[in-house]
Amino acid sequence: MSLKIIVLAKQVPDTRNVGKDAMKEDGTINRAALPAIFNPEDLNALEQALRLKDTHEGTTVTLLTMGPGRAAEIIREGLYRGADGGYLLTDRAFAGADTLATSYALATAIRKIGDYDIIIGGRQAIDGDTAQVGPQVAEKLGLPQITYAEEILNVDEANRRITVKRHIDGGVETVEGPLPIVITVNGSAAPCRPRNAKLVMKYKRALGKQEMAATTPAYADLYEKRPYLNIQEWGVADVEGDLKQCGLSGSPTKVKTIQNIVFQTKESKTLSGSDKDVEDLIVELLANHTIG
Repeated sequence: MSLKIIVLAKQVPDTRNVGKDAMKEDGTINRAALPAIFNPEDLNALEQALRLKDTHEGTTVTLLTMGPGRAAEIIREGLYRGADGGYLLTDRAFAGADTLATSYALATAIRKIGDYDIIIGGRQAIDGDTAQVGPQVAEKLGLPQITYAEEILNVDEANRRITVKRHIDGGVETVEGPLPIVITVNGSAAPCRPRNAKLVMKYKRALGKQEMAATTPAYADLYEKRPYLNIQEWGVADVEGDLKQCGLSGSPTKVKTIQNIVFQTKESKTLSGSDKDVEDLIVELLANHTIG
């Protein structure tokens, strides 16, 4: 038997390169000023999905992401690693969404996709660190959920049950749940496999509609001959979404103020590495409550 898996993935700004222009005046992220990457924990989730595809014949892995036209790169990255397809939710009405509006948009798209056994994504995105979207999607779809997953141990397709190892405060536990289910994966789970060279060659020209309009590909006839190169894009109307629940209008979370904090060194101390220097440093850190 086979599984139908949807991987929730996000293109995020690389927070290692945050500068003074990282935020707009309205409190939203200035994505144009930051390099974009595949959210790290979503890659961990993708690996768990691909492992199930490796062990369950006929399993399909579909990526679902929301963002501007350039977010189609996330779909390509998934295809390069072994995913079968993907959908890009892209519409100006989705812009500025907080976790509530994001989970609403993803849930409407998942309902449109319709056929799924497992919905899996990273625990949280590095541009928000809320860990809310996965659980909110589960709530909106009325599905059970397993969070903080480290590894999917087994899927019993006959009895429609899944067994997952999850890392929690104080240790590790093994839990079981029914299918369909939503799972969120920790960054400490197995890293995602690298790109497959053959798949890179197969999908390197895969484009979304906005990318095609912006670049005018030299091989336009290729997209008729090879329909798998067309990355599907959906707007609010395509998923029958309520505009009042999308983007900024559907986001009760508002950023009131932004403050840039720059850490500057006032003094420095050189340690020799001797036991006495280390002991003195520990005593100092304890005294000023930096540690302990």
